[in-house]
Amino acid sequence: MEDQQWIKTALTPFSWVYGFITSLRNLFYDRGLFSSSKVPQNVISVGNLTVGGTGKTPVVEYLTNLLSPATPVAILSRGYGRDTTGFVQANATSTAATIGDEPLQYFTKFGAKVMVSVCENRVKGALEIHRLAPERKLLLLDDAYQHRAIRRDTNLLLNDYNRPFYKDLPFPAGRLRETRNGAKRADAIIVTKCPPSMDADEKSQIRTEIWKHTKPGAPIFFAFTDYAAPLSYEEVPVWLKNVKMVAGIANPAPFAAYAGGRFNVVDQVIFPDHHNYKDGDLQGLIQNLKNDTFVVTTEKDMVKLKPLVEKSGYAARFAYIPVAVNFGDDTLPFSQWITKQINGLL
Repeated sequence: MEDQQWIKTALTPFSWVYGFITSLRNLFYDRGLFSSSKVPQNVISVGNLTVGGTGKTPVVEYLTNLLSPATPVAILSRGYGRDTTGFVQANATSTAATIGDEPLQYFTKFGAKVMVSVCENRVKGALEIHRLAPERKLLLLDDAYQHRAIRRDTNLLLNDYNRPFYKDLPFPAGRLRETRNGAKRADAIIVTKCPPSMDADEKSQIRTEIWKHTKPGAPIFFAFTDYAAPLSYEEVPVWLKNVKMVAGIANPAPFAAYAGGRFNVVDQVIFPDHHNYKDGDLQGLIQNLKNDTFVVTTEKDMVKLKPLVEKSGYAARFAYIPVAVNFGDDTLPFSQWITKQINGLL
């Protein structure tokens, strides 16, 4: 622990430099020296100040389920980790290699109900979506808080309860993509991965800390993660006892804690975030797999592993645990707030 503190202290001056550069960039956007383009859609951005693992994917899915019944929705992502470039629209032949794992998860879950696309240039991507589907009036930007070249109508900032941005530093001493003052651009803040039993006093303390870095009185909502019953890769409910836990996500700790508290985890395999699974990875996972043991993964890993697993004939031995965001007591307040945002612009 002392070694980690020493390293953090040594890297802090570099964080000051990095923070200054990102602050200068933001100042140029604020003063109009860098341009920010308005696109035809109503744009909701879901992002964070912290590198990875704040729960953006479940929040984008929550917004899609909440808003798509009334307004045609399109989701636009950068498509991190894909082998392609430029604009690509998800379709039945898409893979993680062509569009990225998170967009593939969106398309797998929603199908034709939602238009899912990727483009590293969000403005070009939004304009192409409008050309192809002008009826898609609502555009959800996945992980675009720092992508300021596209103007957004609503900026949602996620803050991980377990790794709050207001206690962190910019890279490399910390995990922030910019300084804490970047929170001032947020129209609302969602504190994700909260304990379901949070009391009012703790929420009040967190609000006080967050408001030090945001617009005065910016709305703050609290949400926790709901883990659903496990499903096999054949989409059949399964009962799990002994499991080999596998995760290739930015912050596997909450998933590992959940699995460890409910199943007998006989082995744990952690891959880097956005890991693209190969045949060799699969062979390592099924090697010496006992008859009473399942390989259990996150949903994000499932969409990448599933084609390999189906080809191997092991789909019945692999399971995943769907997750969703749950706003608890803030369900109605958040719904009312975001609906008001949309109705004021559509």
